[in-house]
Amino acid sequence: MGSTELGDFLRARRAQRSPDDAAVHYSGRRKVAGLRREEVAVLAGVNVDYYARLEQGRETRPSPQVLDALSRALGLDPDARDHLYRLAGAAPPDLPSAVSQRVSPELRQLMDSYPHAPAFVLNRVLDLLAANALADALFSPFRSADNLARMTFLDPAGREFFARWEWTAQATVANLRSTAGDPALPRLTAELSAGSEEFRKLWENHQVRGKTREPKHFVHPAVGPLTLTYQAFDVRGAPGQQLIVYQAEPGSPSADALSLLRSVPLRVNE
Repeated sequence: MGSTELGDFLRARRAQRSPDDAAVHYSGRRKVAGLRREEVAVLAGVNVDYYARLEQGRETRPSPQVLDALSRALGLDPDARDHLYRLAGAAPPDLPSAVSQRVSPELRQLMDSYPHAPAFVLNRVLDLLAANALADALFSPFRSADNLARMTFLDPAGREFFARWEWTAQATVANLRSTAGDPALPRLTAELSAGSEEFRKLWENHQVRGKTREPKHFVHPAVGPLTLTYQAFDVRGAPGQQLIVYQAEPGSPSADALSLLRSVPLRVNE
């Protein structure tokens, strides 16, 4: 039996969708916790054999109408729905084939104008393309502040630095899932899967989520705990790049810690 990313995603999300959440009526004991293929097909209003072919990789180009129906049947949120469209090759053309790795001088100047706030630029696969001095100090515990996913899963400092490591790990993987179609993603995920069993298991779970607005919780070896909120700005001149700016509540211990960070060496583990 063949396999495709689309089929893998449908199987994973079907297994995670409970009959109760989908308002599916059943009696007796069930062998699986999630939905059966037949139940998804009925909920989506498609032929059972057709849906089976989608999961098996024998059908790879469902129509937008079918994708909408499957999204509703599987209870997908907007991020997961967009991911489903991309896997089926039917997403709106909002993902160019390549993202510029160059950060403009004007954007670097803007980041440097935030002396009291860590600011950095990410691409879709979470590469850090540029950072101001305070962001360099914030990420100084890492051997190389080059990619947030590598820092989370492959650098030993990650488990100490990210105060909620399990939550960060799940959010990082779900965020990467939302970048399906980026040409840099397969190589990165292969590297992470080879180096981290935790990443591999989370990746196989097929959760998809974009960036949230939840505060970030860090523990820096030089200044202690930090709770920071952030803002993310799309870079209009470079599609796929985002400017991230962290900030602390004024007068809080985290604000004091950020002030102390300005005097931390570039790499505290050197």
